[in-house]
Formats: sequence, C-alpha cells, structure tokens
Amino acid sequence: MQQSNIKVVVISISYPILLGLYEEDKLIKKISEEGKTSDILPSIFEKILPDYNVKEIFYVNGPGSYMAIKIAYIFLKTISIVNGIKLYSVSGFDFNNNSPIKALGKKYFFRELVDGENQIVIKLLDDIKIEDFLLPSSLEEMKYSENILPEYNLPAV
Repeated sequence: MQQSNIKVVVISISYPILLGLYEEDKLIKKISEEGKTSDILPSIFEKILPDYNVKEIFYVNGPGSYMAIKIAYIFLKTISIVNGIKLYSVSGFDFNNNSPIKALGKKYFFRELVDGENQIVIKLLDDIKIEDFLLPSSLEEMKYSENILPEYNLPAV
C-alpha cells in the first residue's frame, strides 16, 4: 500500500546526494547516497515510486555543479511529466544556512543583498569553511518557485 500525498526534496548539488520524503510537510524518510547524479536519482526513484504516492518534487536548481543541476532537471522533469507530479525549484542556499557553495576551483557562490535584492555573486577564496547541506525537518517555511529552469550561474574561467 502506497503512502499518500508525499513531497520529495532533492539536493543533487551536495555530496552525498540527499533526498527527503515528506508527509504533511514533515520529514518521514531521509536518503543519502554517494555517486553520480545520473546513477543515483534513477535508482532512488525506482525504489520510492512504487511505495509512495509522490505528488510534488522540489529540487535545487542552483547554484552549484552545472552537471548535477542539468541531470537532476532533465530526470525530474521527465518523472514529473510521465507521472503527473508537480515540480518546483529551490535555491541551494536554503539548505546550507546561506553558506558559500563551491563553484569552480577556489571560486564560491554567495547570496548577497545587492540594491535590495538577493543576488548570487562569485568570489575567489582560499581556505573557507562551508556548511553541509541538510534536509529540513519541515517544509512549512520552505521558499520555492514554479520557475523550474536551472540557474547555472557559471563563473568565468
């Protein structure tokens, strides 16, 4: 018997990849897998879709690993179309306490207030402490968007 009205949060820009299952906006199951997004996401969804009636998926659409975001978007968009599941996007900063997110080399993404609006900027930094990504225990205050397109924010090489 499937558990009903499940929401799924996917954080594919972290290592390990994190996935949370939520019922009535409360975390009921946490999945943490190491490996490539292209291998991990299909494997996880193959296991959860038969057991859970997934109604909504929230995925981190940036900033972070260009490839992880791209693979997650394509896979989750396909799952949402095939299974009639609503797909939403969330900023990676919402899962790591606004800590910098690795970009490329010694470059990091930061969310800063610029002219009264949150913007993503890239800074070159040496030795920096970054916080781990965490799944929230509740989705009640999560900010999400219906604009699901990836936000790559690619740094200049």
